[in-house]
Amino acid sequence: MTNRTMTVREKAQRIARSLRKEEPDYYYLKELFRHLRNELNIKVTRQSKHLPYVPTESEITNYYDIVFKSNNMQNVIIIKTLLYTGVRVGELVNIKVENVDLHNGTIRIDCGKGGKDRIVPFPTSFKEILAMHIERNKEKGATYLFESSWKRPYSVRGIRKILVQYSTTAGMKKSISPHKLRHFLFTWMKKQGVDDALIQPYSGHKSRQSLEVYSKLSITEAKKEYEKVIRDFPV
Repeated sequence: MTNRTMTVREKAQRIARSLRKEEPDYYYLKELFRHLRNELNIKVTRQSKHLPYVPTESEITNYYDIVFKSNNMQNVIIIKTLLYTGVRVGELVNIKVENVDLHNGTIRIDCGKGGKDRIVPFPTSFKEILAMHIERNKEKGATYLFESSWKRPYSVRGIRKILVQYSTTAGMKKSISPHKLRHFLFTWMKKQGVDDALIQPYSGHKSRQSLEVYSKLSITEAKKEYEKVIRDFPV
């Protein structure tokens, strides 16, 4: 077998055999292949980044109308929680009943992206329906905010499936996903003139340029600004 007919996998196995005794780590291999690219004069090609699709206010309003008319209150609360807090779907399914602070209108996200904890707000107008949902969960002995009839937390796949079903019913060209709801909230807040320094602690995004500013902001100040603009939220 010549080198030209050797598959990429076979070539990788051959290189691995020659390197195994050296017990290379990730950074060693990264540097090795950087030098290989230079030796072979191979330029790194980077794909252009496309802006994420963000639903319009009209689309979100129509979508939520379909959700509300379904008369499935648990699904209504799931989608409202995603819309109001901007949490990632993996964070949503791990919210426990005890993480919800009804008095202060906040939810604690444990071990979010990057293993970090944070506090996210929800509007005062959502407090009553969320309180009733939590009370029903406590009567059932539920641990998580959203559980199936088998007393198991919803799966990420299950939440995505729920959102897609409503997208289909609404006749939308592009399905609504948890991440699109997240994009919508933070884009909408930006349009209302809310400063990045107030959005960042809730979003879970890391911004090196603003870290110093963010660290000086109290959660109370951010919550006041959130409440001020969320009154005009389309849902």
